[in-house]
Amino acid sequence: MERKVGFFKSVQFKLIIIYVLLILIAMQIIGVYFTRQLEDQLVSNHFEMVDERVNLLVYNLAQELVKTGEERSTLSSDINVLLSEIFGIENAEVQVIDKNGIVLSTSNVTNRHFVGQQSAEVRVKRALIGTDYEDVLRDPKTGHLLRVMAVPIKANDETIGAVYIEASMEEIYEQLQQINNIFASGTFIALAITVVLIILLARTITGPIVDMRRQALRMGHGDFSRQVTVYSTDEIGQLAKSFNELTFKLHDATVTRDREQKKLSSVLTHMTDGVIATDETGQIILMNKRAEELLGVTSSQVMRAFLPDVLGLSDTTTIDDLYEQTDSMILDFSSDVNEFLLEANFTIIQEEDGPINGLIAVLHDVTEQEKIETDRREFVANVSHELRTPLTTMKSYLEALEDGAIRDEELAPRFLSVTQNETERMIRLVNDLLQLSKLDSRDYRLTFNWVDFRQFLNDVIDRFEMVAQDKNIVITRQITEHPTYVDIDRDKLTQVLDNIISNAMKYSPEGGNITVTLLHQGHNVRVSISDEGMGIPRESQSKIFDRFYRVDKARARSVGGTGLGLAIAKEMVHAHGGEIWVESEDGQGTTIYFTLPYSTFRGGEA
Repeated sequence: MERKVGFFKSVQFKLIIIYVLLILIAMQIIGVYFTRQLEDQLVSNHFEMVDERVNLLVYNLAQELVKTGEERSTLSSDINVLLSEIFGIENAEVQVIDKNGIVLSTSNVTNRHFVGQQSAEVRVKRALIGTDYEDVLRDPKTGHLLRVMAVPIKANDETIGAVYIEASMEEIYEQLQQINNIFASGTFIALAITVVLIILLARTITGPIVDMRRQALRMGHGDFSRQVTVYSTDEIGQLAKSFNELTFKLHDATVTRDREQKKLSSVLTHMTDGVIATDETGQIILMNKRAEELLGVTSSQVMRAFLPDVLGLSDTTTIDDLYEQTDSMILDFSSDVNEFLLEANFTIIQEEDGPINGLIAVLHDVTEQEKIETDRREFVANVSHELRTPLTTMKSYLEALEDGAIRDEELAPRFLSVTQNETERMIRLVNDLLQLSKLDSRDYRLTFNWVDFRQFLNDVIDRFEMVAQDKNIVITRQITEHPTYVDIDRDKLTQVLDNIISNAMKYSPEGGNITVTLLHQGHNVRVSISDEGMGIPRESQSKIFDRFYRVDKARARSVGGTGLGLAIAKEMVHAHGGEIWVESEDGQGTTIYFTLPYSTFRGGEA
């Protein structure tokens, strides 16, 4: 939100204050200097004028005072004439005193009564003895400044009288006051004009700055559409041009940053690996969706939490330990029910030769990979074991035949029969392995045809009836009477049923019963084969469809099994879009179930 700058805090107001203060200070300095000089000049002129008049008056009075006889009878009138002619200065009073201290005349009409009286002024007495006196005093009555002078009148180096002068200087200071008033008025008028001019001038400076400030605020909100107006070619104008170039470059940089950020966000969102970023202290600042799924948390739950705690590492593991972790780390989040392993790789965030700014942790789900690797190792071990047993048996019997048993008419045929059986067993094992390999690589093609599954199931059971009778095993059929047409690959489903029924016969006791059931279940048909054998423990039921898995390995090998039959059956049923599972109780028999998609439309046509 834009914060408006008050006028009294603005640059414009500061410029006005600065210029006004400069003008005011300049005017004050000029005024003081001018007033002092003017005062000195006026006082000096006044003193010179008074001194000239006094000197002239003293000279003429000396001529009058030396007269004798009849000439002296007109002395008083002559002195008055001299005073009026020579010393006609306003606000100034002159008294003429003879050598006896008697006042002969005065220029102030109101003080005529002093004429003929003895002067009591000390200054006059000092002047009568030949000492000049001059000073500036303040009138105790009016408070005006007075220039007071007592000048002796001499003739032939003899003091024959004195002149006492009191000249007021108030007029000088009244003129100075008038001049100061005029100067102050001029100063205020100049300041007013200056303020107006400064406001206009300041706007030319602050206008572009205010415009740039507004543009900077808009840029802060992501608006780069406007530019600053360039008013001139001076420094302010150059600054405005540079600001416009900065706006253009910043806009490009922002667009590029947003584009890259969107790409990065899209990459992080759709990555199959989890990504976690921390700051330099190890606190989480970023987590993508995949990391949330792998760890079973949300970003809001673990934000600012420490990475070692979120990854479930030991209490002694610190963020510094992760900085030094160069190899992959396997994190085990397995439970009693499910196995779950994560592979974590750590990379530090660090500028070249700079401090470490954080850590990037990349999480990858390796549960399936580890499972595949474990299955591969088990598969290789099982194949090696399954092949080693018949090969060892064949080698032993062949060595026996080579050592002379071949000439024994009773042992030779039996030994050859054993080697032939072991050879056929290895051939079955290799064929099963090749078939599984094709199923895993999808290197096979199914030939689907609509088959009446009731008839198809009866045909398969009929083939086992003869063998069942030899083992005194009864096969019970519970097959639905409803038309049941299924789109299947006949050969592949025959192999599935052969594997399941043959297993049931192998593990059924003599005189036991095998039940084959076919029924409709929703949009599927469900087939189940139950025996009365030894059963499967609960902990082994989820593994019987794994390759080479045997509940009782010794007994399974003795009856000729390869451990791949149910694994092949599972792959075949899944290829048909069905499911297969087992239900069993230890010691109470086993039931294998599988389902296949069922078409009621095709069944209706039949």
